[in-house]
Amino acid sequence: MHDRISQSSLFQLCPRLVPSLMELGNNPSVETISTGLLHIVKLRASQINNCGFCQHMHAHEARVDGEHQSRLDVLPAWRELSCFNLQEKAALAWTEALTLIHQQALDQDVYQTVLDAFGEQGLVELTTVILQINSWNRIAVSFNFQPDM
Repeated sequence: MHDRISQSSLFQLCPRLVPSLMELGNNPSVETISTGLLHIVKLRASQINNCGFCQHMHAHEARVDGEHQSRLDVLPAWRELSCFNLQEKAALAWTEALTLIHQQALDQDVYQTVLDAFGEQGLVELTTVILQINSWNRIAVSFNFQPDM
């Protein structure tokens, strides 16, 4: 098997990649989307996409920013647990719906729930963050990025 293009080579071959993806998810309103919520959204999408590189990075960043390991441990079971609030559950449902959109059409109830929880501006901002992490996941998985452990 041939080695894949390295992370540094990829970024040299396509220098617009990093700034373009960073801009996509930059600056969501902290009044609407907290840093903690961003972490769990990015981590959940990365779990679904089997992206070990991004899972490692976002779990670490979440812990550094004060997220409890116990919540990270049970993130895949968010629907059944009271440690996630209604806004977090709406964001996680939207994350899963967009990440798995190839499996089924978006559910109107999920859309309405996330719209009610975040408003139009927050919904759009949350969507851009989910688009960003799904793009990063696909890049990291396809080029086999490895976390520093």
